[in-house]
Amino acid sequence: MIYLLVKWYYPWLDAHNLGFLRLFRFPTFQAAAAILLSFLIVIAFGSPVINWLRRKKIGDLTKFDQAQLDEMMKKKIGTPTMGGILINSSIAISTVLLADMSNFYVQMALVCLGWLCIVGMADDWLKLTAAQRGTGRQGLTSLEKLLFQIGLGVLLSYFIYHHGQQTPHNLYFPFLKDVSIPLSLGAFVIIGTVVLTGSSNAVNLTDGLDGLAAGTMAIVSFAFVVLAMVVGVADWANFLLMPHVPASDQMAVLAGALVGACLGFLWFNCYPARVFMGDTGSLALGGLIGYIALVIRQELMLFMIGGIFVIEALSVMIQVSYFKYTRKRFGEGRRVFLMSPLHHHFQHKGWSETQVVVRFWLIAAMLAAMALATIKVR
Repeated sequence: MIYLLVKWYYPWLDAHNLGFLRLFRFPTFQAAAAILLSFLIVIAFGSPVINWLRRKKIGDLTKFDQAQLDEMMKKKIGTPTMGGILINSSIAISTVLLADMSNFYVQMALVCLGWLCIVGMADDWLKLTAAQRGTGRQGLTSLEKLLFQIGLGVLLSYFIYHHGQQTPHNLYFPFLKDVSIPLSLGAFVIIGTVVLTGSSNAVNLTDGLDGLAAGTMAIVSFAFVVLAMVVGVADWANFLLMPHVPASDQMAVLAGALVGACLGFLWFNCYPARVFMGDTGSLALGGLIGYIALVIRQELMLFMIGGIFVIEALSVMIQVSYFKYTRKRFGEGRRVFLMSPLHHHFQHKGWSETQVVVRFWLIAAMLAAMALATIKVR
């Protein structure tokens, strides 16, 4: 909104000694402002929202159908959840105020955020009201969530492909400047759907300890602020031999809003957490970072930068698959990890909650640094 107002009324602003407002038309300033604004929004409204959630008795039930895990998490019973409303709202407000709202990619980003926020809210609400309804259903089924995510992935991938006709639709590889795979519409849609769905679910699985998902997402999002800026600015992309995607510099503003919102939420979500983001937040955050990676053609870079999310998701897949295989083969299910997702495995080994979280943050920071270093290596 501010971007468009400055663009339309710049001659008048300049004539009235307000020409400095042209700063709001530079993606670097927009991204930095988005980080600060989204952070301040969450800080300002954090306590009122948490108190409102308490009054409405929207507290976490911490039921995981695992006796050991339920025991570990019983001290968190009653902590307000659905705090993702706060995160998503701050991202949306910051984006509307600071980004170029005439930009197609920005418009579709808000569709992505809103879609997955609604899915997450439905899932959280069904879990919270299961006892009142007298049913044993714990939220949306995995299939129901997957169908909504796949539907969104197909929709966004299709429109991104057709909107960006001036940009080669290739799959680019980290480290390699001359190697890329051209993608047809079908291949692009498949990859885009897998990236968006996978990242959404991976962040959801990571959200199991105080501050883990929010802190890790802040680190990952900051790396994508840099990547979006490089890919979106033609001179920078050409100098660093990166693919240039016109108009994608506005994804840096969106990623900046993600950074600020997650850091602000971490203020309340760090140990001991006063609020949880719930599926309302985790599904939307994961899907949004997947969307940004898809727009700037850095799908494989997301795999590297978001390594924590990847290993968390893989730990669940390996655990479930191996348990089912051994139960069928040997008559009893066996486990690879003491508990999954992986963060609970280390908890079970004796690490404190803060040790697990901080060490995972450190790994995420190192992965982000390594990924950004590949820009120059190329």
